[in-house]
Amino acid sequence: MLTSISGKSVIVTGGSKGIGKGIAKVFAIKGAKVMIAARTEKDAAATVDEIKAAGGTADMFLCDVSDFDQVSALADYTAKTFGGIDILCANAGIFPQVKMVDMTADDWDQVMSTNLKSSFLCVKACIPYFEKSGKGRVVITSSITGPVTGYPGWSHYGASKAGQLGFIKTAAMELSRYNTTINAVMPGNIMTEGLADLGEDYLSSMANSIPLKRLGSVEDIANAALFFASDEAAYITGQQIVVDGGQILPESLEALEEI
Repeated sequence: MLTSISGKSVIVTGGSKGIGKGIAKVFAIKGAKVMIAARTEKDAAATVDEIKAAGGTADMFLCDVSDFDQVSALADYTAKTFGGIDILCANAGIFPQVKMVDMTADDWDQVMSTNLKSSFLCVKACIPYFEKSGKGRVVITSSITGPVTGYPGWSHYGASKAGQLGFIKTAAMELSRYNTTINAVMPGNIMTEGLADLGEDYLSSMANSIPLKRLGSVEDIANAALFFASDEAAYITGQQIVVDGGQILPESLEALEEI
């Protein structure tokens, strides 16, 4: 299944760490040619080296995804290097925690630019290549935070992630003329470097609030992205899938005690 990924050209923004790195490695394992877009050269190079050491194909491009000129250069470089662009995984995102009483306008704008604006810019930059090839796939990394749940300190993050789901509804219609689909994966709490920084107490409490009693892995998200990017998902567009171990299901913590 999903053999259609082999040989495809894939951009993964924010692909040097966390969920993005997981997506990049899983796509590479399936035979895709992966372009890692990131801001930090050391992390990006390390991810490329890991993929190549495992027998995969990868390159990197240093890029601020909130800047259209840089995103356009990313698309051009990827197409030149890999012979086109088949799949865009718009994954780049930040989640600084700050409550509204302390949040500045610049704090808000930074999260919106990195998380939401970048989704639009990356899709826009890839459209000429989707049009040229006659097909394409876009997978957005959203979140349960914002569209479904909330958490103090992440009002800007939640708004950006809810905004991504609003974006894909109309984008799906506009991209259909290029035979291109766009869908979103909504992760719950996934074990990444960023989440680990929140501390053991947070990780333990979150695991206990999930019916499957564990935090997700980056591979859990990557596998969902892999499906949306495949030929097998060709008739699915403008949709989202929650990957959270059942986290959003219980009405309360007491409900979990009944399991």
